[in-house]
Amino acid sequence: MRRWLLRAGLVLLGLVVLSAAFVAVQIQRRPPLAPYQALTLPAAGGGEAVKVRFAGVATLLFDDGETAWMTDGFFSRPDLWATLTSKIGPDTAVIERELARLGVSRLAAVVPVHSHYDHAMDSPVVAMRTGALLIGSSSTLNLGRGLKLPEDRMRLVKPGDVVTLGKFTLRFIASRHSPTPYSDGIQGDTLDAPLTPPARATAYPEGQVWSIVVEHTSGQRMLVQGSAGIVPGALAGLKVDTVFLGVGTLGKKDEAYRSAYWQETVRASGAKRVIPIHWDDFWRPLDQPLEAMPLLFDDFDVVMADLTKRGAADGVEVRLPPTFTPFAP
Repeated sequence: MRRWLLRAGLVLLGLVVLSAAFVAVQIQRRPPLAPYQALTLPAAGGGEAVKVRFAGVATLLFDDGETAWMTDGFFSRPDLWATLTSKIGPDTAVIERELARLGVSRLAAVVPVHSHYDHAMDSPVVAMRTGALLIGSSSTLNLGRGLKLPEDRMRLVKPGDVVTLGKFTLRFIASRHSPTPYSDGIQGDTLDAPLTPPARATAYPEGQVWSIVVEHTSGQRMLVQGSAGIVPGALAGLKVDTVFLGVGTLGKKDEAYRSAYWQETVRASGAKRVIPIHWDDFWRPLDQPLEAMPLLFDDFDVVMADLTKRGAADGVEVRLPPTFTPFAP
């Protein structure tokens, strides 16, 4: 009996060591971005009505020369070890550095696509620094309250609401998070009281997830789909030019899920251009070049092969956004 227990213990220890080794290797491995550089959009010229800058994950700066507003505003990007083992919060120095890099001093609004830390943790600080309105769900507003953002600097939105920012109009459509071990992709947790950072990453619930339809008086229409979740029929009948398509964890989904996601976002909206977002490793700081997520969490090669295949079949252009450089969407 004692010998059997010893053997079983050794086998278990071996499995633990192998599992740890696998995780350690997969965290270091990631698809290179070089094969996709030809898909990167060029810098904007001088005649575009709307210019967009991409700053990683789902942070997008929209600017028409008169009004500028931003989704998310996530810049702090604590590393993986800190995120897993300690409390995290906004890094004001990093936020100010990256806002300066974007050339941002004033914003009309900051609009998180949902309230997870990799979207909304920095949003209240960005609002404070830029005079922006923080627009979002009750969960997002409780993040603002936790950082003492005044009530008159926050606006609650619910599904179906429309917000006007200068010549931009934003329509908020209820969406879902991509199914992950931390979210079932159906019913998200909410933040029902102010949260004051630092806090554990898990203390930032997703709250309401948004699909945001962005219209400009120039006639340009865009869709920001921040997370790769599916609400069947929610986007049916839309007519947009471009989808900023959240693809986080899409490389770990099966063919059926990827097909349904394309159908319910790209085809449903009638878009002729797809710009993938939420594909980069958000545990790396923004003063280093963006890299794809480690293979332990996602597979960017699978994502791009899938999108380019479907785009070719449907006559949809798939392009990557340059980082921090203004481009025409």
